[in-house]
Order: sequence, then C-alpha cells, then structure tokens
Amino acid sequence: MCTLEKRGNLFILTLTGEDQHRFNPDLISSLLDLLSQVKAQATCGSVLITQAQGKFFSYGFDLDWAQAAGSERGAAKRLQHMADLFKPVIATLLSLPMPTIAAITGHAVAAGFTLALSHDYLIMRKDRGILWMPEVDIAVTLPDYINALFKEKIGDASVRRDLFLRGLKMKGDEAEKRGVVKAAYDGEAEVREASVCLAENLGKRKWHGEVYAEIRKGLYPQLSAILGLSHKVYAIARL
Repeated sequence: MCTLEKRGNLFILTLTGEDQHRFNPDLISSLLDLLSQVKAQATCGSVLITQAQGKFFSYGFDLDWAQAAGSERGAAKRLQHMADLFKPVIATLLSLPMPTIAAITGHAVAAGFTLALSHDYLIMRKDRGILWMPEVDIAVTLPDYINALFKEKIGDASVRRDLFLRGLKMKGDEAEKRGVVKAAYDGEAEVREASVCLAENLGKRKWHGEVYAEIRKGLYPQLSAILGLSHKVYAIARL
C-alpha cells in the first residue's frame, strides 16, 4: 500500500501500485505508521517527500468501502470513521520536524488533495493530473479540519470558492498561477527530479526540526487548534 525509503537525509514515502490509492482504514493506518517512523528517525537536515505510483496521487476516501456497509446510514458512519482516522495524518504532517514536499504526478482528489496540501511544498505536473474537491458534486460535507487547512493554506478566497463551491478541476498550470502549488513541470520525471532537488537544498539548511515544526504550527493556528496541537516556545541560538 505504501513504502518508506531513506536516502541520506531524505525520506521518500510512496503510495504504491497502479490503483487510485483510496484511503480506507488499512491504508490510513499504514500511512500513520510510516510517518511515525519518519518522525522517530528525524535529524537536522531531514526532509520528507510524499509521492505515488501510477496516474493517481490519491482519489480520496474509499467510497466503495463506505458503501459496502449496505445502507445509507452505514455508509455515512463509515465515511465519518475514515474522516476521523485521517485527522491524525494531517496532525502528524503539520507537526513533523522537517520540511515536507508533495510530488504530485497524478490526480489528487478530495482527501488526496488534502494530503498533498498538508505538505509545506506542492510540486505538480502540467501534462497530467488535477487538483479537485468534488464534495459539492457528490453531496458530501467537509470536516472542520479540512476546511481550516484550505482556509489557512490557500489565502485567496476566490480560489477556495472555485475549488469548494464550483468543484473546479485545477490543472498544473492554473494551480501554479493561482499559488496553490509551488511549481508545475512537464512530466513525471521532471516533478520527481524537482522534488528531490528542492529537498536536498532544504536539507542543507539543517534546521532544528522541533523549532521548524513549532514555527509551522504557529503559521496555521486555527488548524493547529482543531487538530489539538499545542504550541511550544523554543529559544535556541545558532548564530
């Protein structure tokens, strides 16, 4: 379902396989386990890259698993269960003591888009893949932590309106132009190369990981509060 590779100071978390990488309880548990390993092994100069195989970064929650409950009420309960399980994934990424990069080489939809946006930097391809929040089309409301994430990560209200209230399918060029991603490149290889290059440059700074994480949490106070993340003060002089 997902793997973790360590290359020097770089951690590369990969959603494996050619499927849609739908988040169900098993995949969410695997993600949390690997992120815990990343956090436990972090040192000054560590950087995380999250990527996926195939044409999908992730298509969001596993709606087939939810609907397998056999009733509308049962499906709603399973969907809420996945949203509750996914919340610690976002909390872990927000508090991870290192820079984080999402290398988006395919479609990032709903919770898949949310996972990507939970990283510090998003790098996307131009020739394939969309960012899409389809909840308005499929009649599903959003958890409070996802609303807070998009509100604090995407400052332009018109962009949030188009994503949430129009169900806009945003391609790489537009995502770069409107400030949703750091950069967009022509193909998969270019995205992966740019992600590694950025990670290596960030890693050279050898920032204090816990300080980095606390500064990040301070940037997103509403999201941190919803996720239950406390904010600590560090005073470490490195002049």
